[in-house]
Amino acid sequence: MRLAEHKAHSRAFQPIFDEGMTLVDETANYLDGEGRTASKALPKSVSTLYAAESMRLTTRLMQMASWLLLQRALNEGDMTRAQVESEKKKVRLNSEVETSSDANYVHLPDEFRDLVMRATLLERRIAILDRELYGVSRNIDERPIGNPVGEQINLLKTVFHR
Repeated sequence: MRLAEHKAHSRAFQPIFDEGMTLVDETANYLDGEGRTASKALPKSVSTLYAAESMRLTTRLMQMASWLLLQRALNEGDMTRAQVESEKKKVRLNSEVETSSDANYVHLPDEFRDLVMRATLLERRIAILDRELYGVSRNIDERPIGNPVGEQINLLKTVFHR
């Protein structure tokens, strides 16, 4: 068993799972509460950027949550490795730390930028673990084109439908 497999199947996986799910909750609460209020006070150009970055953030978090739930299902014996690998093809993780190059990014609320950075760094850690467990990730050009939100909903249904 490789070190990464041991980590993913051991208690060492639980902290990364908890961190990911906590970040999903924190972000949802922020976007529905303080973030919504803060975004209304932003100038139009910054508000537009906030909307775009919010969508990127929620998409990133959905991808990470899907991967974490699949890995947990594997760890708990609810899915086989082959099933996880098949479903995992729908998950898109990015190991590159990206920040917006838009000059208005610095004008976004501090708490929002903190959530974006935390999500980006966690996604990078998950992508590294994914590569260690499953091998080199697919090239961006090989990704299937479709409805990413619909795919994520189907993936979540698969994980929770036992």
